[in-house]
Amino acid sequence: MHVLVTGDTLSGSWTYTRELVTGLVTRGTRVTLVTFGEIPLPQQTAWMDHLHGLDYRPTAFRLEWMQEAEQDLAESSAFLASLVRELRPDVLHLNQFCYGNLKVNVPRVIVANGDLLTWKDSVRSKSPRSTGPTKWYCETVLRGIAGADAVVAPSAWMRDQIASSYLSPQRSEVIYPGRNPIFFNPYVSKEDSVLAIGRLVDAGRQVFLLTQQECAIPVCIVGAEHTVPIPRIPIRADVKLATQEGSVAIRGPQTEAQLRALYSRAAIYAATACYEPLGMYALEAAFSRCAIVANDIPSFREMWGDAALYFRTNDSANLAEKIRQLKEDRPMRRAYAEMAYNRARDRYTTKRMIEEYLRLYRSLIGVRTAAA
Repeated sequence: MHVLVTGDTLSGSWTYTRELVTGLVTRGTRVTLVTFGEIPLPQQTAWMDHLHGLDYRPTAFRLEWMQEAEQDLAESSAFLASLVRELRPDVLHLNQFCYGNLKVNVPRVIVANGDLLTWKDSVRSKSPRSTGPTKWYCETVLRGIAGADAVVAPSAWMRDQIASSYLSPQRSEVIYPGRNPIFFNPYVSKEDSVLAIGRLVDAGRQVFLLTQQECAIPVCIVGAEHTVPIPRIPIRADVKLATQEGSVAIRGPQTEAQLRALYSRAAIYAATACYEPLGMYALEAAFSRCAIVANDIPSFREMWGDAALYFRTNDSANLAEKIRQLKEDRPMRRAYAEMAYNRARDRYTTKRMIEEYLRLYRSLIGVRTAAA
């Protein structure tokens, strides 16, 4: 089987793309990866070096959610259609809505890892100055969904949001994201500390909740969503805010090894987001055996069930109280860490994700073959 995958090099979904492509190639699937947004640095694509069966085609076409994206869509669509006619893949796995109605005779799968309309609905009260999606953007998403053979969402919540915000696709599936547990170390002795990932100015991630109340234990916020190559000088905390009750360290970009070490040492991961369709950071924390304190939003509830401790929606005081509760009750903290770890191992591995995608691809190829 040959799958053409489109990817986004600018958002947090790059980790998802890496897991998907690696998993498919490992299973013997031939993959062509086409990326949009920016040409990634060699260090960002080092994971591709030993993937035999991967054909990588980077581009700098603007993504559909970017300003002036309309100027690039006709050219990027023509480029992608030409590539499909040249390579003749069996399935298109599209991480952008705009190519769902591409004029090619190949099954098209759109993966809805997030969109501007549902993001705006979630963060409206947090970011009143943020602009909503344009008419062009909404019409582009609508055409993409209408033209796709299937739309995949990373949660039932996201699937329902897409249907109510745009339209119900002709076929929809929920395939939860996956990570390979081998990348994480759940056996390191834990420190009394909290880890969170996200920029302070990001209204969707809202890690700023951790700076609004005094925390009972030290907090580390990694304020960058992409790992970086190994630097010549070790990366240290850029800012450290301290009170009698605790401290908050704001770190810049981390290497993969540094981020794994932070996950491994942290006893608690704070999933503060008010909009989190994909949820990769909490998943990585679970594989590192962190206890998860999560914002009480539908996507976290769906993914983690009773394996996370929830704080009142967007309430920084209640978040601080839940962290204090876990600090003072170590058996409870260990229990939540173990539940998160076991749930991740049972439900959210790359192996399980790839099996579900391959099943979907085969069914779409079968339908197209029967119709022909």
